[in-house]
Amino acid sequence: MGVIVQEQTGLFHLQSSDMSYLIQIVDGYPAHVYWGGRLKHRESMADLLIHTPAGAGLDRLPQEYPQYGSGDFRNPAYQVELEDGTRITELKYDGYRILKGKPPLTGLPAVYAEDASEADTLELILKDAYSGLKVVLLYTVFADRNVIVRSARLANEGKGGLRIRRALSASVDVTGKQDMEMVYLSGAWAREGNITRRPLIQGETRIDSKRGMSSHQFNPFAALVAKETTECHGEAFGFSLVYSGSFEAEAEVDSFGSTRFGIGINSFDFAWLLSPGESFQTPEAVMVYSGQGLGDMSRTYHRLYRTRLCRGKYRDEERPILVNNWEATYFNFDADKLVAIAEEGSKLGIELFVLDDGWFGKRDADNSSLGDWYEDRRKLPGGLADVAERINRSGLKFGLWFEPEMISPDSELYRKHPDWCLHVPGRRRTEARWQLVLDYTRQEVRDYIYDSLSAIFSSVPVAYVKWDMNRGLTEIGSADLPPERQAETAHRYVLGLYELLERITTDFPHILFESCSSGGGRFDPGMLYYMPQTWTSDNTDAVERLKIQYGTSLVYPVSAIGAHVSAVPNHQVGRMTPLDFRGDVAMSGNFGYELDLTKFTDEEKETVKHQVAFYKQIRGLVQKGDLYRLKSPFEGNESAWMFVSEDKGEALVFCFQVMAVPNAPRRTLRLAGLDPELEYEVQSGHRGERSIIGGDRLMNMGLPLAYEQKDYESRWFRLQALKPGKD
Repeated sequence: MGVIVQEQTGLFHLQSSDMSYLIQIVDGYPAHVYWGGRLKHRESMADLLIHTPAGAGLDRLPQEYPQYGSGDFRNPAYQVELEDGTRITELKYDGYRILKGKPPLTGLPAVYAEDASEADTLELILKDAYSGLKVVLLYTVFADRNVIVRSARLANEGKGGLRIRRALSASVDVTGKQDMEMVYLSGAWAREGNITRRPLIQGETRIDSKRGMSSHQFNPFAALVAKETTECHGEAFGFSLVYSGSFEAEAEVDSFGSTRFGIGINSFDFAWLLSPGESFQTPEAVMVYSGQGLGDMSRTYHRLYRTRLCRGKYRDEERPILVNNWEATYFNFDADKLVAIAEEGSKLGIELFVLDDGWFGKRDADNSSLGDWYEDRRKLPGGLADVAERINRSGLKFGLWFEPEMISPDSELYRKHPDWCLHVPGRRRTEARWQLVLDYTRQEVRDYIYDSLSAIFSSVPVAYVKWDMNRGLTEIGSADLPPERQAETAHRYVLGLYELLERITTDFPHILFESCSSGGGRFDPGMLYYMPQTWTSDNTDAVERLKIQYGTSLVYPVSAIGAHVSAVPNHQVGRMTPLDFRGDVAMSGNFGYELDLTKFTDEEKETVKHQVAFYKQIRGLVQKGDLYRLKSPFEGNESAWMFVSEDKGEALVFCFQVMAVPNAPRRTLRLAGLDPELEYEVQSGHRGERSIIGGDRLMNMGLPLAYEQKDYESRWFRLQALKPGKD
């Protein structure tokens, strides 16, 4: 396993325990040979080598990092402009290097290997002799994961300046596979995570973001699947970009049925000046192969991102159960009200109180004070330290909301530094939610934010931070960049954000950071590198959350999915759902509450006590177990999923019926991921009944399932494997 090279044939074989990826050097061009299930490496693999039709040229060659202008008329992976205005380069193979482990990417988040034995990295070196452009293609293959991690590093080794106009992280030409489909996540604010599946026909299928953030509309992820691929069967090829800015992902089917897929920084409104001696590193694309459907692909991403992308103290720790005051009070609160909610939470077993928006400056609505990160003494006479200590005395840790990337025109900071926002001289400054975006390309801006936040973290016992970002980038320009570098602003913004996050999370490792962007507007692997969980959506309605959480799990682990119980009628859709139903949906993620606990009835308090106590029993399994999606909320009235421990000795099943069904037929639910040789004690959370059923029966015959004749019904079942000889 690892990287095997056959220099005489120009073949590179990247091999893991269950996957192979083959590259061949053809006439000096790296060509894609194969990606799929593991192949034995043989001395002679001539039958696999690429032989292009005579006279076909580059337009028929399945390339690894294609160029435009020299015979290939499909979408290129990169394009560079020379000083004379020409845009023709031709990269040719110039050698390779193999490294143990996985090197970090300077200034960018990336998947990592904790030990060099976990992975091998291949560097393919390409050069354009005329311009001096050098491109190093990086491929990391993990020994025990069906994962290839790709990126590209472009360097200027010539004497003149180069301008990068396009630089994707990965490009793969899939040949010999007809009737492919593209699966991706689409949506909008409060409707994130919709699973969209589209057949690929001749032409282009594209998703992207031009918002300076990964966006609610499209997630930086897509999968190519066979037409017959389902949750459990068939091939899936996943592509996930570790990046938090504007991106593009595109599948192009040519006239011969071959599919070229590329993913990376959005080339729209992007350019990068590369002076002699400088280099540019693309973000990395994490490519996952599954021969057992979308579910297996998802679990590969989950394990990798949970343990080799997320970092720090909270990577492996169970996450706390929290209560957030936002939907309880909005901007209308004082210290006593916050403490009252916390004290009630303590009685119910909740572990963390989060003070959301409205605690700083003169913030009585969302039209002022962003950037003025000092407490409002009208609401908090004793300051943040006083309210935090009072909440700590009640038994809860203290968390705090920030929106550090934004500035309000009505703020002391803006009046002092009106040029600190992204803007173009002479153009209007587009406000969204009465706010502008700080120019994170500027070191002094990042230093101000670091100093403001670190002053609070050093004086207040903050255990958790919700880091919000509530609008996209407009008038993307920087007063700190020269004219020839203005098109670099959006990417430099992201690099500046990463630099700040690296600094602040390193200096305050005890704080659990949660990313947020009006919910899921920046739910991407780049942010997970710094913050191990994300507020999945501002939509807290339990019925809508079935789809949002199910869809998000296509690529992201449950440990990253923030999920809260909120009040009814729901504030986003007005729906009335039972507390049990809301709890079961939220317990399928990082669990918490977002309502006024002091308004609960005695009966509701007892329900919450049971929910909190139950989640403390199961959260290790929910947050670290393998997720199996059993019934899709996108396909009917029911939803179901389950969590299975690594040793298959424990499992938890959640089932949901949205609307009651009259005279319902007898139903069973086929489980997954169990050991067919083991017997399981099955506990029904609804009836309290216990039974012993074999893993083979649970997966092949199914679990009997019945709902009451009520709308919004949920069930859970807890499974424990019996030791041999126990009955």
